[in-house]
This record gives sequence, C-alpha cells and structure tokens, in this order.
Amino acid sequence: MYIVRFSYDFLPVHRRQAMELISREVEAAQARGLTARLLVPLTRGQGGASLHYEVELQSLDALDDFRSTGIGSAERTGDWMHELSSLLTAPPLVEILRVAERTTEA
Repeated sequence: MYIVRFSYDFLPVHRRQAMELISREVEAAQARGLTARLLVPLTRGQGGASLHYEVELQSLDALDDFRSTGIGSAERTGDWMHELSSLLTAPPLVEILRVAERTTEA
C-alpha cells in the first residue's frame, strides 16, 4: 500500500477556500472507496505547509488515474486544480510513501 501526501502552502486569507477545495477531493476519493484525509497542522516548522492532503492507494498506477479524474471528469478535475493553484503561494510538495509491512524477527 502507498500513501500519497500533497502539501500545500496558502496565505491565511485563503485558508478556508483552500480547505473547501481540498475537502472536495477528499470526498471524491472516499466516494471511490479510497481512504483520504485533509490534515491541518496545529504546529509547523519554518517553511512548513499550511495544509496536507493524503490518499491511500493500493498501487502507484492508481495515482495517475486519480490525479487526472479525481473530481469526476478530466475537465472538472482540471478546473479544480486550476482553482486550487490560483491560491498557492508555492508549488505543492508531493510525497509518495510505501507502507512497510510488518516483519517479525525469527
């Protein structure tokens, strides 16, 4: 399993609008049966992101599909990305993490 984390930086004045936009993607992912969540940092280091969005995927191939049609159609997803991008103060950071399987010592 993989966790893909998107980290976004916004001005405080755009926080509510950004949260609403990211919540749409969370809901769309959940409607597809995926585990997704919006993470709001309570504390953050210097240069830390304002908001994070995570989605769990069974394969990396699913990432490409979800990013191109996550909000429904490719057109709606593109419109969503354009609206979110207009609020960003820096390019988003994307991290792809593999969930380690539990190992037992013999």
